Amino acid sequence: MEEKNLLEKLVEVSPGMEIWWDSSPVIFNNWCRKMLDKVEPENQEIMQRQFDRMYDPNASETQLFRGVTTNPPLSLQAIQDDPPYWEGVAKTIIAENPGIDTETLFWLLYKQVVKRGSDMYLPLFEKTGYKEGYLSGQVDPRSVFDKDAMLKQALELATLNPNVMIKVPGSQEGYEVIEELTAKGISTNNTLTFILPQLVDCAETVKRGLEIAKKNGVDLSQWRSVITHMESRYGDLGGLRDAAAEKDIELTEGEVRQAELAIFKKAYKYLEDNNLPSKMLSCSLRLGPTVDGTTRIWHLEEKTGAAVVVTCPPSFIDQVMNFEGEKDIIFEKDRIHANTPKDVIDKLMRIPYFEKAYAVDGYSRDEYNTHPALQRTAEQFSKATEEMVAFAGKSLRAS
Repeated sequence: MEEKNLLEKLVEVSPGMEIWWDSSPVIFNNWCRKMLDKVEPENQEIMQRQFDRMYDPNASETQLFRGVTTNPPLSLQAIQDDPPYWEGVAKTIIAENPGIDTETLFWLLYKQVVKRGSDMYLPLFEKTGYKEGYLSGQVDPRSVFDKDAMLKQALELATLNPNVMIKVPGSQEGYEVIEELTAKGISTNNTLTFILPQLVDCAETVKRGLEIAKKNGVDLSQWRSVITHMESRYGDLGGLRDAAAEKDIELTEGEVRQAELAIFKKAYKYLEDNNLPSKMLSCSLRLGPTVDGTTRIWHLEEKTGAAVVVTCPPSFIDQVMNFEGEKDIIFEKDRIHANTPKDVIDKLMRIPYFEKAYAVDGYSRDEYNTHPALQRTAEQFSKATEEMVAFAGKSLRAS
């Protein structure tokens, strides 16, 4: 194990890049302990130093993690990480709210997870002049097509801490919510986004909301916007390979990763060329592909030089820290502006599923809600949310 991990090396050659923690901050210490328990004894000290640099409440201005992304499924992980603590929180909420029902208890519990996590990043938020240290708290995934419900939830979450950034889905209704929140000076993170039309739509929507905010004299000193591209969820969960097979086209693992990266890079260039105020955020990262017998990490390598956010869940950080091919990864300067090979793009453009995703006007806003990647991701997130509701119900019955 080398002294610096690959994420640290990537940031060193990518001015403006931010690494975020893709989980609730409250699980960080337990995760570190579990990682140290399984690593070889000779690597424990190196790993501990890496952990100390990732999150340091006493020196937050120099730590690796510059922000946090969460959602109800990730908040469920926080509860599962320390059930006795959260059972106690639930008991207190029940005592303070006689007659409370299960759904209300769930929502109050979720807000407590968001509050506790955002508290941990307030020092960074303040030391950077409100530029970093944001925590994304997501509206209920079950409300992905309900504008009024999402707006109400967003306004509640925004009151928890000044560094809470509202995570809003890339549905037709979601973009209406993002414009309203931006106009109020509330920070947003656009999630459930997979295709170029969504990414561009969000950037332009934020621009419009910002113009309204400025016209109305809204304080924007604590405002930020990021636009998430859920990369492997487009290529894997969304069904790119199946869509290719319908055209008798077989895609390699590398071509799937290149399809995802092509969309991300094109969106990055659009924001860059048009001087738009949002920042791209890369998530749903994977190791791979294997090239000539060597495993690459293109989801990281191809972003070298990008002023973007890269958010990483504990599982991916584990893979990166323990990556056996670490010495084979060399971050080439400015790969973010390198074009996808023409033969690969030509092949991908024969697949309507990709062709539409790669065109700025490939989808109209009213088509987002039926995109397979959005529907499948919303379904997964909703199921995880129901598990958190079940925890609330169990706590209520035990009271």
